[in-house]
Amino acid sequence: MLYNILVPLADEPGLFNLFRYLTFRTGGAVLTALLFAFLFGQPMIRWLKRRQSHGQPIRTDGPERHLLEKKGTPTMGGLMIILGIGLSTVLWADLSNFFVWITSFVTLGYGGIGLLDDYLKVTKHQSGGLSCLVKFLCQFMIGTVAAGMTIHFTQSKDVVATGLTLPFLKSVIFDLGMFYCVFATLVMVGASNAVNLTDGLDGLATVPVLIAAGVFMLIAYLSGHMVFATYLQIHHVPGAGELAVFCGALMGACLGFLWFNAPPAMIFMGDTGSLAMGGALGAVSVITKHELVLAVVGGLFVLEAVSVIVQVVSFRLTGKRVFRMAPLHHHLERKGWPESTIVIRFWIIATILAIAGLSTLKLR
Repeated sequence: MLYNILVPLADEPGLFNLFRYLTFRTGGAVLTALLFAFLFGQPMIRWLKRRQSHGQPIRTDGPERHLLEKKGTPTMGGLMIILGIGLSTVLWADLSNFFVWITSFVTLGYGGIGLLDDYLKVTKHQSGGLSCLVKFLCQFMIGTVAAGMTIHFTQSKDVVATGLTLPFLKSVIFDLGMFYCVFATLVMVGASNAVNLTDGLDGLATVPVLIAAGVFMLIAYLSGHMVFATYLQIHHVPGAGELAVFCGALMGACLGFLWFNAPPAMIFMGDTGSLAMGGALGAVSVITKHELVLAVVGGLFVLEAVSVIVQVVSFRLTGKRVFRMAPLHHHLERKGWPESTIVIRFWIIATILAIAGLSTLKLR
């Protein structure tokens, strides 16, 4: 909004001219989302506590320590994240950019699904909310609409809209045709649920999302800049650079939320936050044509999701469990790892994977 209002007034060098620069507006988005969390975090936590007498339902089959230490902690903290992202994006992004609206649509849509899921859990006082079928159907519908809009707007910019690029290979593009819409939807749905599965310990999902958002902030900026994209030999997507502002807002919102979610957590993000943030990362990766890089940068989320899939398949086929409990972080808890050890080591893994993902920009 500030860009659309102030840039037309910046005919001469001066304060308003700063709003032309994507880097300045990205920094503004980070700080705005962070400030929003600091100002409204405590009031929001008190408001949620008053309306959630028992807090987030804790899995009875989980570690016994969770029932003692985490019982009564309010959920739906993802509202703090979504509102922070929304405010920052509206203030600092170019609102005429359709990619910003597509990513916001996915974030709000998936956040809305998570909010309903959390609401049902809290009101029913049980860990089961929306049925998996309903949740997946809603996610696929939103993802399909977003994928279709992405294809439409990238086609108008002379981009191989249905092309799949491969990390480390500079000129290899596979045109998936209409199947790309299905693929892009799967990326968004998969990323959303992978982050959701990772969100099981205080701060466990927040920092890896923060790190991934930082990586894709850089990728969006470089992909949208013709000179840098040409130099790095990555796919140039005109207009994608504006998503750096969105990713900056996501980073600021995660930092602000972590202030209250750090162990011992004062609030949980719930499905409201995890589904929204995962969907946001998936949408940005699709628009910037770095879908497979997301699997590298978000490898921690992939690992957590795979652990659940392996556990379910193994139990149904053989009646035996591979892990003591899925996802993987609960398995490690069952083996006696302290929560803080698991969280910090997972943060380290996320950082290493982020560096590996960034290396794909140059090693081609």
